[in-house]
Amino acid sequence: MQNFILNREIAQLAVFQRIELCSPILKKLRKLLGRYFFSVFLSKYLINPVRISKSYLDLMEKEFFLIKKYFKNNHKILSIGSGVGGLEILMSKKLDSHITFIEKNYVSKKIKYGWDKMNHEAYNNLNLLKKFLLDNGIKKDNFAIFDFDQDKLPDTKFDAIISLYSLDYHYGFELYEDYLKKVMKPETILIFDTIRPNYFKEIYEKVDIIKQDFHTVHKSKRVVCRNL
Repeated sequence: MQNFILNREIAQLAVFQRIELCSPILKKLRKLLGRYFFSVFLSKYLINPVRISKSYLDLMEKEFFLIKKYFKNNHKILSIGSGVGGLEILMSKKLDSHITFIEKNYVSKKIKYGWDKMNHEAYNNLNLLKKFLLDNGIKKDNFAIFDFDQDKLPDTKFDAIISLYSLDYHYGFELYEDYLKKVMKPETILIFDTIRPNYFKEIYEKVDIIKQDFHTVHKSKRVVCRNL
């Protein structure tokens, strides 16, 4: 696949959401000068969109390879906290699937990486998300975007729900727990990252750990949950 088509604004958002996309020099400057200076200046002027595009595609292809066996063609997929949607572009194209996004629609003034029980932190722009999807060949009929704070959330039943490094990683699972009960079928798969996989064995019939990440602050585990 060709590199993602993205402009500087979208590249900056991708860096906010996936800090590993930064160059080693930029990471050092971020640590030296602080996260606020990084968010308002360094990430805006010192990134290379062409390099970010390639690195982001490489990263999303690795993520897709890890989870693709859990998806079937024409699945109705819900993505919570996807960021700019690179993984979902691959899923839409390779699986011919419709993707529904639930996202925040603002960028926090200061980047904070940590637990936020009520999900007050956010790093996204829904207009840029839509542009990124369309620019990279996803037809407008193949996705829907919902603002978590402004829109009535969809009540359809989904075949698969994915929330990488978002649900129960930056904010509590409880924020979405009741909603997930409404939109999940017994066979629906739910994939997300957590530091407490055993907790979810009390909620779902089957919980499989498919990845362990010891390089993140949270030392997270990626789980696949379902009731069948």
